[in-house]
Amino acid sequence: MSEITTLDAAHNAMQADESDGARLRFFERIAESELFLLLDKEATDESLSPQVFPVEGQNFVLAFDREARLLEFVGSAAPYVGLSGRALASMLKDQEIGLGLNLGVAPSSILLPTDAISWLADTSAKAPEEMAKRVEEILPPAGLPEALITALDSKLALAAGLARAAYLVGVRYEGGIAGHMLAFLETVPGAESSLSQAVAEALTFSGIEAGVLDVSFFRATDPLTAPMARHGLKFDLPLPIDPEAQEIKAPGSDPDKPPRLI
Repeated sequence: MSEITTLDAAHNAMQADESDGARLRFFERIAESELFLLLDKEATDESLSPQVFPVEGQNFVLAFDREARLLEFVGSAAPYVGLSGRALASMLKDQEIGLGLNLGVAPSSILLPTDAISWLADTSAKAPEEMAKRVEEILPPAGLPEALITALDSKLALAAGLARAAYLVGVRYEGGIAGHMLAFLETVPGAESSLSQAVAEALTFSGIEAGVLDVSFFRATDPLTAPMARHGLKFDLPLPIDPEAQEIKAPGSDPDKPPRLI
């Protein structure tokens, strides 16, 4: 039996359930997946030249969530490059090009037109605003949808090595304003933006309006850490992956820093 990938499962769920939630989860899987883009010629450090196919007056490029699926579609060796779905959507939006995903080789075979790609690019680019209010009290989290908890757990499981842990807590800010906060402990310098982006996507793709959750970063020695550990819901982030095993020199091998699309 052929492999059922996370994209296949999300696509099947979307077909069985026509709700907005199922559709959002499918697009979330696209954004966070590594996709293999079929190229017209080998990539360079500065640019990519994908194969473009006209379909009913619109241009599409083809990408697959497994290298084997790309090779099955082409039928022979072909140049390709791996990059994240969110990065690919951003590149295609600028070019007004749609995406053919897993065409003819998987249950998740689908054509995504330019408006869907633009929506995904805009949604993936959202980030929560930096918290500037002073916290006066830490409280247990209350009343948050289970869909958001599940989405956060899924997102943070992909953030290996970016922080030690995170606490979801209720907060009371100065002036009596109440809210919720996801607090990261011992964040790797420079990882704040990636973690904030992950939280923003969890909010969006779980169907929760922006602004329901603040994001902040703390050291383990901060006075607020103890009450967060006492009252909060803890997420343990995975340990960092061996950097030597991750070192890849091929052009476009960093999924979130792809070459320019031409």
